[in-house]
Amino acid sequence: MLEFLLEYGLFLAKSVTVLVVILIVITAIFGMSQRQKEPEVGHIEVKSLNDALEAITHSLKTVVLHPEHRKKDEKAVKKKTKEKQKSLKQEAKAGQGPRPRTFVIDFKGDVQASSVTGLREEITAVLAVAEKVDEVLIRLESPGGVVHGYGLAASQLQRVRNKEIPLTVAVDKVAASGGYMMASVANRIIAAPFSLLGSIGVIAQLPNFHRLLKKNDVDVEVLTAGQFKRTLTVFGENTEQDREKFVEELEDVHALFKELVSENRPQLNIDEVATGEAWFGTRALERNLVDELKTSDEYIVDQCETRDVYLVKFVQHKNRIDRVFERVTKLVSPTVEQQHTNLTIQ
Repeated sequence: MLEFLLEYGLFLAKSVTVLVVILIVITAIFGMSQRQKEPEVGHIEVKSLNDALEAITHSLKTVVLHPEHRKKDEKAVKKKTKEKQKSLKQEAKAGQGPRPRTFVIDFKGDVQASSVTGLREEITAVLAVAEKVDEVLIRLESPGGVVHGYGLAASQLQRVRNKEIPLTVAVDKVAASGGYMMASVANRIIAAPFSLLGSIGVIAQLPNFHRLLKKNDVDVEVLTAGQFKRTLTVFGENTEQDREKFVEELEDVHALFKELVSENRPQLNIDEVATGEAWFGTRALERNLVDELKTSDEYIVDQCETRDVYLVKFVQHKNRIDRVFERVTKLVSPTVEQQHTNLTIQ
């Protein structure tokens, strides 16, 4: 009986596995067809960081202040609000217009710089309303990645500079390689003391299986038209000429990288910092890679004193298949995490 139950359990497990695989394939095929039918669109969300800061402060005061002190504080806040509204009306009558604004955009980069899709939409939205008295603040976090992806991201930030709108980049954690390429476009770079910046260099690596294939009598034919259509290859035999050409291309990309950084930050000693090294914020300041040591939170709080600060975010719409996958992931994740926890404890 026990043997029968064991065999039945194995059969059931196999059946469920096959069924899951079939469902995944069907879902993937249906998802691809849906993506072709439904364009990837989204919308812009805007949040007032002044209001968010006031709400946080009010919540904390409600808990920690004595009732009498709280009443006094509420009266002071109301008085300040009335004075602010009165001042705005007077400015409007005098033709001075509203307070200057700071638009905050978050960019969290991966190897492919995939966040550039949202960045271009956010920049477009901001430039539609921003004026020269306003400012754009990019909270940047990226270890770098592909040249063309981060080149496009840097070009999106250049659009702000071209409109003569002040651009500030804040680095709380890391802006290295392509991330620093983006940061260098800004009028001003601020960084946390232990954030990592720099890595102005280019790297490429790939495995080569030629000797393994040759050992097993496997030939790989690589046919090209054009002397340098292909330099290094994964499966074919690489020559010294191929390597020299590949290094030449890397050096050219590095030269372009250095030119971009030098053009935007002429105060840098580019030969000193373009070695591929990265430095923590304090050391980066000594080398003029950044202009000030300050976290983005501190900077935003200061801005709220004199400006209206808005967080601008592009939210991409998801089709039905993406939403289903997201829900399944949320359901499965706790189980998977628990399994990992159990394995670690054991």
